[in-house]
Amino acid sequence: MEPSTEHSGWASALRAHGRRVTRQRLAVLDAVESHPHSSAEAILAAAREDLPEITPQSVYVVLGDLTDLGMLRRFEPPHSPALYETRVGDNHHHAICSACGRVEDVDCAVGHAPCLTPSDTHGMTIMIADVTYVGVCAECAAKPAPEPAA
Repeated sequence: MEPSTEHSGWASALRAHGRRVTRQRLAVLDAVESHPHSSAEAILAAAREDLPEITPQSVYVVLGDLTDLGMLRRFEPPHSPALYETRVGDNHHHAICSACGRVEDVDCAVGHAPCLTPSDTHGMTIMIADVTYVGVCAECAAKPAPEPAA
């Protein structure tokens, strides 16, 4: 399969990781890039816009493989299915609205950040500290409170 211009970056990255360039892989990568912080089900729906015949199993296999390769990042917010994004290679965090579920990237804290330095590494070399901020976004906070049921 010869990649289109829009897929050439993903095609090169797949080849660099020793993977064949397939329509399924490109559809999943495009879906995740277009819809960051999406669940596998949302990625399936988005991928089907370009590739209607893609199966749920194919999406799960591709997501798992590309996550293992480091081309995708998988993170698990509290009380939510795993979410995927193409922003990899840095130690950024996420802010999640507990009302609507909106997810935003938060760059790593700078300066002294005690929560990012473990009190005991248990002999491990720590490479990533994952912080999730949970709050209420401005849009949800501005909405009037629902009327209590009578």
